[in-house]
Amino acid sequence: MSFPTRAARRRAAGLLGALTTVVATWTVAAPAAQADDMRSRQWYLDAMKADELWKVSTGKGVTVAVLDTGVDATVSELRGKVLPGRNFYDAGEGPGRVDGEDTERHGTNMSLLIAGNGTGGGIKGIAPGATILPVKIGDAVSVSLKTSASRGVKYAIDNGARIINISMGGYVDEADTAAWQETVDYAQKKGALVFVATGNDGDGSPRYPAAIPGVVAVGALDTTGKVAKFSNYGSHLALTAPGVKIPVRCLENKDQYCIGEGTSQATAITSGTAALIWSAHPDWTANQVLRVMLETAGHNGPVPSKYIGYGSVRPAQVLLEGKGDPGDPDVNPLLAARASKPPAPSASQTSPSPDNNTGASGTGPTTDPGTPAKTGSATGSEESGLPLWAVAASAVAVVAVLGAVVTVVVRRRASTDA
Repeated sequence: MSFPTRAARRRAAGLLGALTTVVATWTVAAPAAQADDMRSRQWYLDAMKADELWKVSTGKGVTVAVLDTGVDATVSELRGKVLPGRNFYDAGEGPGRVDGEDTERHGTNMSLLIAGNGTGGGIKGIAPGATILPVKIGDAVSVSLKTSASRGVKYAIDNGARIINISMGGYVDEADTAAWQETVDYAQKKGALVFVATGNDGDGSPRYPAAIPGVVAVGALDTTGKVAKFSNYGSHLALTAPGVKIPVRCLENKDQYCIGEGTSQATAITSGTAALIWSAHPDWTANQVLRVMLETAGHNGPVPSKYIGYGSVRPAQVLLEGKGDPGDPDVNPLLAARASKPPAPSASQTSPSPDNNTGASGTGPTTDPGTPAKTGSATGSEESGLPLWAVAASAVAVVAVLGAVVTVVVRRRASTDA
C-alpha cells in the first residue's frame, strides 16, 4: 500500500491518499482446494493462534467502523456482517449508504481482514464475529480531511462503533492537523479507539492522521517478524502487525484473490485484535484495551521504539495467557507516555522476560537508521511456536502442491502525478 508521492503533497497538501497494494493473483479450480489454499496463505492466523483465540472470543458484539473507500457487502465472507453505513465522500448530503459500494475494493479488503467469516473457502478475519460499519471517506487517491474524514469518525462513534479503522493517510497542512486533533479528541472523549496506518514509503516523515496524538499508529511486519522495508516509522508509532503476503480480493475481479502488502493490512489486523479483546472484556474502557495491547506486545529491546512502537500485537497473551493489566480506565497510556519524559512503559516492558522476547532477535539503529528492516524487530513467532518465516514457507509449499497460478506482481501507487 502507498501514500501520495511528495509531488502530490505539494499540489494537494490537504488531501489523504488511500493506500494501494502489491498484488499477485491466483485462481484455484475446486472450492475445497481454494479453502485449503486460502488458509495456508493466511499464515498470520496460525502465527497468532487464531483457532485457539476463537474459542475464547470472535469479536462478537463489537462494531468496527472502516473509514475507507466503502465496503461491498455482497462478497460471500461479509454477507450479513455489514451495517448500512454512510457515504461522506461523494454522496452529497444524502444518506449515502455504502453497504454495496466499493469500486476500489480497499475498504472491502480491510473489512475482510477484520471480520471475514471465511465462507466458501474465502478470507477469514482475525475477528470473524465482529460487525462492520462502513463509512466512505475517499477513493484511491484522495479524501478531504476537514469534511469527509472528521464527519465520518464522529458519525461512526455516534452510531455504536467502538473501534475506528483508518487505512488511509497522507500529508496535511496545519489547519487539517487541527481539525484531525479535534476529531481524535472526540473519539477519546467518547471512549473509542482509532487505529491508523503509518504509510508505506519506508521513511520517518509523519503522515496524518497517524501522527495525531491519541491515534494508535500501526506499522507492518514481514513474515520473519521484522519491520517491513516499506513501513513508515517515527516516535508516534504505537504497534505493529503482519502486513506482508496478506490475501485480499482482487481489484479487477472480486471473485479472484490477490496477495497484498502494506500498513493498511497491518492496521486492519490490529483493529480486529482489539475487537477480540474488547469482546472478551466488554466492561473494559478503550484505554484499558489499549493498555493491555501495549503491555503484551512482542518486542526485543527498549520500547517504545520508533521502528516497532511497543511491538507486535499478540492477542494470545491476553486471551489465552491472561496477561496485561488493564489499569486506570480513564488514562490513555499513549498520551500518558507522551506526557512523561522519557516515556514510561510498563514494568513488564522495562524488564524483558523470556515470555516476551523469544522471537526474532532485534537490534537498535546502527549504521542505517533509515532502513527499518535492518533495525528493530518485533516478535510474532512465540505465539505460534514456529518462526513466521517457517509458517510462510509451509504456505508456499501447499500452494505449489495445489497448483495455484501466480501471475505478475504490480505495485499500484495512489498519486495525482501526471
